[in-house]
Amino acid sequence: MKKAGGLALCVAVLGVAVVLSLCAGNRWIGIGEVYRALTEFGGSDTDRVIRYLRLPRTLAGVLVGIALGLSGGVMQGVTRNPLADPGILGVNAGAAVAVVAAIGLFGVHSLNGYVWFAMGGALVATVVVYLVGAVGGTTPVKLALAGAAISALLGSITSAVTLLDLSTLNEYRFWVVGSLSLADQGIVAQAVPFVAVGTFLALMLGRSLNQLALGEDLARALGTRVMLVRSLAGLAVVVLAGTATAIAGPIGFLGLAVPHVARTIVGPDQRWILPWSMVLSPAVLLLADVVGRVAARPAELQVGIVTALVGAPLFIALVRRRRMASL
Repeated sequence: MKKAGGLALCVAVLGVAVVLSLCAGNRWIGIGEVYRALTEFGGSDTDRVIRYLRLPRTLAGVLVGIALGLSGGVMQGVTRNPLADPGILGVNAGAAVAVVAAIGLFGVHSLNGYVWFAMGGALVATVVVYLVGAVGGTTPVKLALAGAAISALLGSITSAVTLLDLSTLNEYRFWVVGSLSLADQGIVAQAVPFVAVGTFLALMLGRSLNQLALGEDLARALGTRVMLVRSLAGLAVVVLAGTATAIAGPIGFLGLAVPHVARTIVGPDQRWILPWSMVLSPAVLLLADVVGRVAARPAELQVGIVTALVGAPLFIALVRRRRMASL
C-alpha cells in the first residue's frame, strides 16, 4: 500500500509540473487564464500562447519523459547493468546520427520522417554496442565502455556531416542540445502511438525482468523465454528512445538517474520500478524545462542542459549514498 500511495503522490507531483509548465514562461499566466484558454478559446494572444505553444510543449515533455524513464528502466533490468541508459549505451547517439543523415542527405524535416530514422539508428547502435561489449563475455563495465566508444564515433560522424552542410547545422544545433521548444500539435499527435506501443511493451515485461535478475538458468526453469524477453525489451527500448530523441533531441541522465531513484524507494521489483520511472521521469523533465524557461529570461536554457546540470550531481549522490550493486 505504501508503494501504491507513493506512486499516487508521484502522479500528483506530475500534475503540479504540468500546471507549472502551462503557467510559466517568458510571462506568467495564471491558472484561471490557462483554464479559460483551454476550455473557451477566444483567439487572444494569451489563448494562442497556451493552445499552440505551451500545451504542445507540455504534452511533448510528458511523452519524452515517459519514454526516457521506461527505456532506462528496461535497459537496466534486461542487461542487469546499473550503468545502462539510452545515452551511455549509444542509443541516443545512434538515433542522432540517423536524424542528421535524414536532414542532410534525404531532406527530411518532420518528426514523421525523423522517427523512423531515429529508430533505425537506435537499433543499429544497440546491436553494435552489444556485440562489441559481448566479446569475451558481457560485463556491465564492458558494455558501458563499448557504449562510450560507439557514442564517440557516432558523435564524430554527426559533427562531420553538420560542419560540411551549413543548412543541416542550423537545423541540428537547436535539436542536439535537447529541447521541447520546437514541439507542436502535429509532433505530439505523431508521437503518441509510438510511445503508447513502447509503454505497453515495457510494462508487460516487469515480471519477466524480475525472473531474469535471478539468472538465466533459474529464469528458464521458471518458464521465462529468455530470448523472447530480451527481444521485446530491445524493441521497447528502440521505440521509446528513438521516439524521444526524434521529438526533443538527445537528453542525458534522465533514463539513467530516474530508475535508480525509483529503485532506491521501492526496491528491486521491476513491476514497481517501471511505473514509478514512467511517472517520475516526465515530472523531472517538465520541472527542468520550467527552470530553464524562467532562470535566464527573456532567453531560456534548453532542457537538455538543465537535466545535465541537475542529473550529474544527483547521480553522483546516488552512487555515494550506497554501493551500486549489479542488478
